[in-house]
Amino acid sequence: MAATTYERLKLHVTPEKFYVEACDDGADDVLVIDRVSTEVTLSVKKDVPPSAVTRPIFGILGTIHLVAGNYLIVITKKTKIGEFFNHVIWKATDFDILSYKKTMLHLTDIQLQDNKTFLAMINHVLNVDGFYFSMTYDLTHTLQRLSNTSPEFQEMSLLERADQRFVWNGHLLRELSAQPEVHRFALPVLHGFITMHSCSINGKYFDWILISRRSCFRAGVRYYVRGIDSEGHAANFVETEQIVHYNGSRASFVQTRGSIPVFWSQRPNLKYKPRPLINKVANHMDGFQRHFDSQVIIYGKQVIINLVNQKGSEKPLEQAFATMVSSLGSGMIRYVAFDFHKECKNMRWDRLSILVDQVAEIQDELSYFLVDAAGMVVTSQEGVFRSNCMDCLDRTNVIQSLLARRSLQAQLQRLGVLHVGQKLEEQNEFEKIYKNAWADNANACAKQYAGTGALKTDFTRTGKRTQLGLLMDGWNSLIRYYKNNFSDGFRQDSIDLFLGNYSVDELESHSPLSVPRDLKFLALPIIMVVAFSMCIICLLMAGDTWTETLAYVLFWGVASIGTFFIILYNGKDFVDAPRLVQKEKMD
Repeated sequence: MAATTYERLKLHVTPEKFYVEACDDGADDVLVIDRVSTEVTLSVKKDVPPSAVTRPIFGILGTIHLVAGNYLIVITKKTKIGEFFNHVIWKATDFDILSYKKTMLHLTDIQLQDNKTFLAMINHVLNVDGFYFSMTYDLTHTLQRLSNTSPEFQEMSLLERADQRFVWNGHLLRELSAQPEVHRFALPVLHGFITMHSCSINGKYFDWILISRRSCFRAGVRYYVRGIDSEGHAANFVETEQIVHYNGSRASFVQTRGSIPVFWSQRPNLKYKPRPLINKVANHMDGFQRHFDSQVIIYGKQVIINLVNQKGSEKPLEQAFATMVSSLGSGMIRYVAFDFHKECKNMRWDRLSILVDQVAEIQDELSYFLVDAAGMVVTSQEGVFRSNCMDCLDRTNVIQSLLARRSLQAQLQRLGVLHVGQKLEEQNEFEKIYKNAWADNANACAKQYAGTGALKTDFTRTGKRTQLGLLMDGWNSLIRYYKNNFSDGFRQDSIDLFLGNYSVDELESHSPLSVPRDLKFLALPIIMVVAFSMCIICLLMAGDTWTETLAYVLFWGVASIGTFFIILYNGKDFVDAPRLVQKEKMD
């Protein structure tokens, strides 16, 4: 079986069945989904009823079971990102969710409301930018992994051969994956960021590509998913690959990021920065070793760059990470701690060169992947930098962009694009492309995890910190605060439902969505708003004497401030917490 999926599809809908017709040249296959029995079969074009309602689609994302029954999710719009070694790469930009059921009369009012909420959750995930696919190329693997494969691997379908860490619709495709004969209809979809640019330096044209692959294992949102799980999967794990294609030669440099791999949490509680808590009873070494065992198998040597603060609330995490590395005693793992905020305070971001210089020799040892025009492997990357800060977003992205530039400098010199002695930083046109692409990558990763664009992107885009950048960071921080406290529970539930961490059971006697809120959750914010409003009204409508006015202002002022501190003290009761996945799965 060729490693491709069908490129052109038509969806035919009848009251009884969905027919997905392959419209590629010479294709006669039709995927048939029975809307009553949910059975999936393979048929031919002549079996499509002429009465069916027909429209083009661009891929099957998969199926999901909700309260009302099964739903089919299809891609209805796509945007071309570019071409990758003659393979077209697409971004999915719109989807449709189609119910198998023709009526909802079999549902109670509570079930109808739950089903509506679950649909809203699926739509929320689909509306987060960053779903990419190709019908002819395996986006889930790096160039180096693809170069070291067997003929049997090459013949596998895209779904079979995909790295399951990065197939975000793997759960949705479970029914199709069980039937190899329909795999050409099963389209693996990546979540993250991809950008491609045709560039020129010294009159020599090359393609420069940046790919970030977000893991669907231990996926979630900023404060509800931290650390690792019992299998060693790290929160917000992202594999980022930078690729150069010049005159048939291909070069690649891979880095990873992921949450500090111990068992820790940082649940929102209305405070601007909740204190991180390290689990006191968990077997940290077991999870830690599982994590790095898998990382070493996949990537080789691990060079950890830990960017968290080495004082304050982040200090215990830095110490725990260093202690775990020392206790493991593996020659495959090196640990570098760099207090980003301390070293770069007062906008001294030029001091980042201290870290780059510190790891320069290590980076040369790790090297990069290079294959020549004849397909011969010239060099292999022997390991990766695994960078992290608290969120593995802003500080991490800045450092990754600097390390990637250093690797790119060496690659372009070796390929003959850069002359001896030329610096990449001096190529103004390319530098602008490079910096903007890495800033866009930061924004994409940040929106997917924290809900807003990244911080510190002014440095990534311009090479220096600016006052406007500080103002934008303040605004994004404010939006993060609101989302992390008042909407991330819904976001986390949406991801868990989409990825199959929670499965809907319509026979469940008690809906997890109908958990009643404590009365104070509703009453106290209302009291605070009313008291504060009355305080302002008293100031604006002064009484006969200032003594009377002051008494009213003091009364309502104390009431509003007191209520505010009660809310703050009970912060965890007022945040929007996940309702679908049990707490032990979240911690």
